[in-house]
Amino acid sequence: MTAMIHARFDSGNIRVLDQRGDVFDLEIVADRDSDFYQWFHFRLSGAAGRAVTLRILNTRGSAYPGGWPNYAARVSEDRIDWRQAPTTYTDDVLEIRYTPASDGAWFAYFAPYAMERHHDLIARTAMTPGVTARVLGYSLDGQTIDCVELGDGLLQVWLYGRQHPGETMAEWWMEGALDMLTDPHAPIARALRQRCTFHVVPNMNPDGSSRGHLRTNAVGTNLNREWHAPSPERSPEVLCVRDAMDATGVDFAMDVHGDEAIPYVFIAGFEGIPAWTEAQGALYTRYRETLARRTPDFQVQHGYPITGPGRANLSMSTNQLAERFGCVAMTLEMPFKDNDDLPDPDYGWSPGRSMRLAEDCLAALWEMIDVLPAAPRGGTTR
Repeated sequence: MTAMIHARFDSGNIRVLDQRGDVFDLEIVADRDSDFYQWFHFRLSGAAGRAVTLRILNTRGSAYPGGWPNYAARVSEDRIDWRQAPTTYTDDVLEIRYTPASDGAWFAYFAPYAMERHHDLIARTAMTPGVTARVLGYSLDGQTIDCVELGDGLLQVWLYGRQHPGETMAEWWMEGALDMLTDPHAPIARALRQRCTFHVVPNMNPDGSSRGHLRTNAVGTNLNREWHAPSPERSPEVLCVRDAMDATGVDFAMDVHGDEAIPYVFIAGFEGIPAWTEAQGALYTRYRETLARRTPDFQVQHGYPITGPGRANLSMSTNQLAERFGCVAMTLEMPFKDNDDLPDPDYGWSPGRSMRLAEDCLAALWEMIDVLPAAPRGGTTR
């Protein structure tokens, strides 16, 4: 039987350049109308019991070449259990060697989070008592921007992810957060629902998710550079979410992402915003330190450089929200590689760890709930 590679499915991305028996030369396809590429997702069929070599050749021009050293591709034969595949990176070629037990094996940059799973998540969460699922707006391809809302408290908490669609660990995190928040037997969740109203947007970029993009929407827009001036033509996804935030106000916000190169879990803040205050910064620092104490999967030594005073990029959501509302806002980053502080040779960083991290993030929020100030309702505070 001849081995074949396929990528015409939800979030699929690869192009076959050459095939020599069970050796494939491949390249990742760039996001539409963009130079960004790094996400791949494809199926290998017809190779049961044979050693297959998959060579991705165009890594040098990818969005984050520093993401390839010490990285391992993910593979699954049942599309449920995703493990690290034997992977090497030499002379700008990412080489995956794998012997499938069956005639179907799927490979991806990280465990995919399909749009069908997204709709299942919205459907089952919406059936929980006290939960509202509403559509904030539509993407350029006409897909819904879904928002799940629950809780009766004064504090307005916004959790949102997958501005960059290839960062699928973000929606695994969202699933973990929603599962905890809707669990009637989880005491921290019950207490949080009494003190907070949660607004959860699990996938801000459904078009990029479906198209197999790394970083952009249907017209090549990086949504996390649109928060200062979103438009219906380039970034309706951001526009509808920011409008909804203006209507409720924001007291605490977390934007959930994945980082290609840094092998740690970390948080980036808003230090360089023009309206930064010591009190606002102290709350952000307290949250990071609380989370680091709660879980060995989080740390505060490694991350992005701190932006100098007045130099924050207000087109990014964390900076825009902290400036706009005077709230505690942050960007959570999880690795595509593994957490070097607590490595797992079988799975690396995984969907399960992303979901467990969400539980710890919510527990850290509960620990400091009494010191979070509630902003005036009905729009921006600055």
